Amino acid sequence: MLPPPLSSLEAIDPEEALVAATSSCHMLFFLFIAAKRGFVVENYNDQAFGVMGKNLEGKTYMSKITLRPRIEFSGSKQPVANEIKEIHHEAHGQCFVGNSLKTEIDIETA
Repeated sequence: MLPPPLSSLEAIDPEEALVAATSSCHMLFFLFIAAKRGFVVENYNDQAFGVMGKNLEGKTYMSKITLRPRIEFSGSKQPVANEIKEIHHEAHGQCFVGNSLKTEIDIETA
C-alpha cells in the first residue's frame, strides 16, 4: 500500500494494484515451491508497500516495492531459515510480474 496522499482507503489505484500483483505473484510461487519441497504453509500474510519516485527523465514511477511476507508452517517438516530464504529467492526469480518490472524489489523476512 502506498502512503497517503498517494493512495485512498476507499479505492485501489493502479500503483496499489501493481504492488498487490507483485506480492500475489511472489506468494503463489512461494507456495508452489514450498509444497514441492514438502512444507505445509498454514498462513501467508504480506504487508507489501511501494515507494514512488522520479526516474532519470523526471517521470514518476514505482521506484521500489518491498514485500514483507510472514509465513507460518504446520506439520512435522519445518523449514530452517536458510531454506525459507532459498524458497523466496527462487520464487522471486520465477515471478513473471517482478521479472517484468524495472522497479527494485526487496523481500524483508522476519
